[in-house]
Amino acid sequence: MLELLSPLEQWVETRTGLPAPLVTPAVILVVALAADLFTRLVIWRSVHLLEKTRNRWDDTLLLALRRPLWVSIWGIAVIALAALAAQRLDNAWLTGHAPTALWLFVLVMIGWFGIRLTRQIERRLVFPPARHPGTPLDASTASAISKLVGATILTLVTLAALQALGMSLSGLLAFGGVGGLVVGFAARNVLANFFGGLAIHLDNPFKVGDWICSPDREIEGVVEDIGWRLTRIRTFDSRPLYVPNMIFGSIAVVNPSRMLNRRIHESVGLRYRDLDRIGDVVGRIRTMLEQHEGIDRDNLLLVNFQTYGAYSLDILIHAYTRTTDWGEHQAIKQEVLLRVADIVDEAGAAIAMPARELHMADPFPGQASAADDREPNQQEARTHPTRGERPPSTLDTSRRQSAPEERRARGPLARDTDQDADV
Repeated sequence: MLELLSPLEQWVETRTGLPAPLVTPAVILVVALAADLFTRLVIWRSVHLLEKTRNRWDDTLLLALRRPLWVSIWGIAVIALAALAAQRLDNAWLTGHAPTALWLFVLVMIGWFGIRLTRQIERRLVFPPARHPGTPLDASTASAISKLVGATILTLVTLAALQALGMSLSGLLAFGGVGGLVVGFAARNVLANFFGGLAIHLDNPFKVGDWICSPDREIEGVVEDIGWRLTRIRTFDSRPLYVPNMIFGSIAVVNPSRMLNRRIHESVGLRYRDLDRIGDVVGRIRTMLEQHEGIDRDNLLLVNFQTYGAYSLDILIHAYTRTTDWGEHQAIKQEVLLRVADIVDEAGAAIAMPARELHMADPFPGQASAADDREPNQQEARTHPTRGERPPSTLDTSRRQSAPEERRARGPLARDTDQDADV
């Protein structure tokens, strides 16, 4: 390079008096500044103009190119200055490895540009321009394609860089066959997660933005990202949950986001005294549901007297709302339940509440009957006491009062007998 620029250096030195060793670095910097100015004035401004068009792809290439191009301009300038300095200082090692360094830098910039282009294409597939007639692609599918293309670009750039460093590709492939077994055994969990992520992208049980839950694990939330190793889920308490992809191969996953309807399944209990009004209430509730705009009449709709409950007559209400939005479903369900309460009230019935009745048995059933008949048969009760009843207390009093008189009538012998009896 110095041989080509030496005439220019001598001409500039004779014309301007500038030292010859500074001519080539100055030329390199001027060219880099000119390229940088062109990039900022033309390419970067063109991006803003092309973003307003209806075309989906016209600005994608420039969006992916502008940063790698700007870095490439100054990177090549720095490598050229370093190679020039090494050549002037007679550093054979730096001079000999300068082309390799330049090629590796170019490969890195190509890989960076390829990955940025892949991401821009993914973004355009998912979010086309506002006036573009194209149908947006599913975010999970676009992400899977983008990651596969990105992995391919990285693999090719790595192989090209290794070949530029003097390694044989055939030897690398042969080593990969033997070393792949060792690496695969050591990183079996990583590979399991990788293939688990691939299976998620292929089977598509859920996508980014879906609400999923698992009855086998405590997993529930909205999917934010499906990576090659982890899937990030945002739980309903706003905490991120990172699940290894291989877990999804061994658990059941429920995807409520793909339901067609949401269900209303309730049981309303009436009092037992409202048994004669059950048919009227059931008919009115069924008519109300059939006429409700938020209820899907093409789906299963059941309103039936279900069972005799522990304290109520239970009516089953089973219906589906047209919407799958959770908030709208809750509003419709609230309206239906309040209307059911009005129907029950209009029918003259009432919703049952848990209640108990306590029946206490009479501990003296005979006394209760004697007390009830005491007024009309008082004299007869005194003369003929009922069996099992205790004689009236008046009889005991008369006996206690007549005992001394009997002793006096029987004389001293009777008195002694009474004393002996007392002893």
